[in-house]
Amino acid sequence: MAPNRLREKLNAGAGTIGTHILSTWPTLVELIGDAGGYDYVEFTAEYAPFTMYDLDNLGRAFELKNLAGMIKIEQKQYTHQAMRAIGSGFQSVLFADIRTVADAQEAVAAVRAETPGTGGRLGVGMRRDVGTVLKGGSPAYVDALNEVVIAIMVEKRECVEDLEAILSVPGIDMVQFGGSDYSMSLGLTGQRSHPDVQKAERKTIELALKMGKNPRIELADIKGAAPYLEMGVKHFCIGWDVRILYDWWRTNGAGMRAMLAGEGTASAPQVVKTGTY
Repeated sequence: MAPNRLREKLNAGAGTIGTHILSTWPTLVELIGDAGGYDYVEFTAEYAPFTMYDLDNLGRAFELKNLAGMIKIEQKQYTHQAMRAIGSGFQSVLFADIRTVADAQEAVAAVRAETPGTGGRLGVGMRRDVGTVLKGGSPAYVDALNEVVIAIMVEKRECVEDLEAILSVPGIDMVQFGGSDYSMSLGLTGQRSHPDVQKAERKTIELALKMGKNPRIELADIKGAAPYLEMGVKHFCIGWDVRILYDWWRTNGAGMRAMLAGEGTASAPQVVKTGTY
């Protein structure tokens, strides 16, 4: 089984950099690997269509380019999608919609082996992660499941209110605040800059650091990183393939249209950045 690069970085106390994809085209993973600078790729499966074959192909691409793979899944799919993604070669799972301690415990159980002391629910499988028939049910399999990096979204009002208890659940490694969902849960939909939302984000980061967890920040680009670096954050996931494409298409399409209309090299419209999610 391949070494878990993200786990190795966390164990060493090093910073990490990831990026998001919603496309299942494995060539994008190869391009990200060739670009350099990235430790892992998050497949944001919560928002994207995919098949089990896609997960296997993404797993191959991660291994080819020495990248860790993370998958983001919604609550009703915790057990099934976590199991199939890990079996395909993903080494980290980001669980959305965490609200309670029980939710956090369910997330941990979805990736750990069902063996004494782990609280896990995963049994033996014949999948890519164990060479299909080579290492299934071996001690190395259990060890690999224990190394899977568990990240949770802090994006619901209830989660923020009971955050210390949730972060006390053994096994949680990374914490990601979600301003869009959190603002909606307060009745402040779309107001990610509202003082109450910003206060909750700061609470999440500060409490995670205090409790020895790893707060992670999502950014459209690196321009917004400085305030978080000053707070002690070392983990960032930057850019979404769909946002990158949309920004390019919008800017260059409008600029070319202006040129065709006889406006010369008129400045293209400013790209609107959406900030964190």
